[in-house]
Amino acid sequence: MRKILFVFMILSFALNSFSQDSRKQRQQQKREHVNDMIKQQEEGVITYRKSFLFGAKLISDGYGIFFELGRASSVKKALLYQLEISERKHIKEEKLNSYYSNSVPFIFGKENFFYPVKLGVQQQQLLGNKSNKNGVAITANYGGGVAIGLLRPYYVQIQDGNQITYVKYNSPDSAAFLGGRIIGGPTTGKGWNELTVVPGLYAKAAVRFDYGSYNEVISAIEVGITADFYSKKIPQIVYNPEKQFFFSGYVAILFGKRK
Repeated sequence: MRKILFVFMILSFALNSFSQDSRKQRQQQKREHVNDMIKQQEEGVITYRKSFLFGAKLISDGYGIFFELGRASSVKKALLYQLEISERKHIKEEKLNSYYSNSVPFIFGKENFFYPVKLGVQQQQLLGNKSNKNGVAITANYGGGVAIGLLRPYYVQIQDGNQITYVKYNSPDSAAFLGGRIIGGPTTGKGWNELTVVPGLYAKAAVRFDYGSYNEVISAIEVGITADFYSKKIPQIVYNPEKQFFFSGYVAILFGKRK
């Protein structure tokens, strides 16, 4: 019995020592990591192998969100793989309300919702690194990729006698789309099963200002321009010229991490 108790005490002591050593090692690694971060912050240099971020952007003719995965080849250069989803609006769109209470606002003459989905690659070039931990890193991004335009038909609610029906512009009774008694616009789920795909290409150029307090955290503002070209013209508003080429500016806010 004494031998068993002795062995148990020895094992307990060994496990406790191992646990303390392991904890000390983790604490030491953490201190070294923090010291390294402080050194980088003081030097203002941002070095990383990969990054991931999320962004929201306000476009001159709409809005969108995008996701980005970055792969650095050096301190000054990186490749950015981006997926963007946005909605473009026509300059003449104007929301109206009918005389009916609780009705959905509508846009007179709107033919389609237009949702560009873009998948592309950007080259990132460092223009100016942080001078200190409170500085701003500036990069230039340029590139392009594939654009897929998704067209969702726009429906309006029409009062037809005692019935309420949905009508879109290219339907058999599309005369009511402009000349009928419109009492409301489409519901959120209307038209998604009738999407039309229009392929295209896009190019993009931007300047990014990273003001994050820590190099591992991305907090940035991006200002840029985009040019989209589609395989056919995009119908957005009735009796207005349909465009095949879209040029716009944008400003975006970005949040993410790098390591």
